[in-house]
Amino acid sequence: MNLNRQFELIRQSPTVEMGDRVNALKAAGRKIIGLQTGDPDFPTHPLILGVALKAMQSGLTHYAPSRGLLELRRAASTKLERDNAASYDPEAELLITHGGIHAYYLAMQSVLNSGDDVLIPDPTWATHVNMAIMLRGSVIRVPALPENGFIPTFEAWEKALTPKTRVIVLNYPSNPTGAYPTREYLKKLHDFAAAHKLWIVSDEVYENLYYGEKPISAAAFEGVKERTILVNSLSKTYAMTGWRVGYLAAPAQIIENALKAGQNSITCVAPFIQKAAAFALTAPEIQQAAGDMRAAYARRRQAVLNVALKTGESPVIANPPMGAFYYFHDLRALKMSSLEICERLLEEAGVGLVPGSAFGMQGDGFVRMTIAASEQDVEAGMRAILNWADRQ
Repeated sequence: MNLNRQFELIRQSPTVEMGDRVNALKAAGRKIIGLQTGDPDFPTHPLILGVALKAMQSGLTHYAPSRGLLELRRAASTKLERDNAASYDPEAELLITHGGIHAYYLAMQSVLNSGDDVLIPDPTWATHVNMAIMLRGSVIRVPALPENGFIPTFEAWEKALTPKTRVIVLNYPSNPTGAYPTREYLKKLHDFAAAHKLWIVSDEVYENLYYGEKPISAAAFEGVKERTILVNSLSKTYAMTGWRVGYLAAPAQIIENALKAGQNSITCVAPFIQKAAAFALTAPEIQQAAGDMRAAYARRRQAVLNVALKTGESPVIANPPMGAFYYFHDLRALKMSSLEICERLLEEAGVGLVPGSAFGMQGDGFVRMTIAASEQDVEAGMRAILNWADRQ
């Protein structure tokens, strides 16, 4: 029987794959420090739980509007004004989605035709590439080299451009590198997109996780809404990964396409989850809690750096991330593939990481380590990585 050959170009999630291996080793009695996941280790705030429970008890357990509850769309609109200097009409320019991945799927489904070229930085989260391929797009990887802070040069964007290019995909702060560009860079990229009539799809799910100057939204510029599509979710900012709720902000014609795709893929997001999400986006105490989580990640980020600095000269270069909750350690000095490094670190040092090559060929020789774990685990994991590398 014939199968869809697109899936021959796609591998399963390396994070999930490594997580399964870590869990199997733990079940077999091995002591493993799992630093491979991208899931906050904080619980969802109890006030959010209370809103969801009350909504369920009041009967909000049936279908919701496919666009999403107007209350949540208004909350997302308020949030975008407050945090991103971006104005979106909740009636026509916002759509509630089943998490950030679903928002990205709807965005790409809305604008891509078969064979269209999509420009995606390398390295980046694997789903950005995989989804474009699943939707019959052709992905062109744009090198985002470490010597350029993992941000593509404009020469690289120009070189990657083809007559079939339709979309630029951004993810800042980046998974896996934590990098994000300056306002000046984004403005210049918008000029590039406008000159070549390109859509910019900007995945901003890590926007609240930054350790210096706040990153700029791709929508925070005059006159860019007509070609900009924002993808966001509550997963990382509010420790709500399992709730699967996000949103798409885009011009009305994009939302109309996305609405059709959403109606024929998930129908709607559970209404009691939407009530809780609306509360999370607007309640001052929840914004404070999100800030507290960011501060905790900042402490862990510093703890990893302190361990590295105390070690002295090492084949591991630990560059602290600008944002997100990952270190993207540089182990190229070992002259091994990132897959071999991760395999051996798991077996020989008991540390679960994700190989940098899972995010693109420019990530080979790097490994991704989460700081969405206890300070004790990130410190112990970092020491184990350094000790193992020193023995090679």
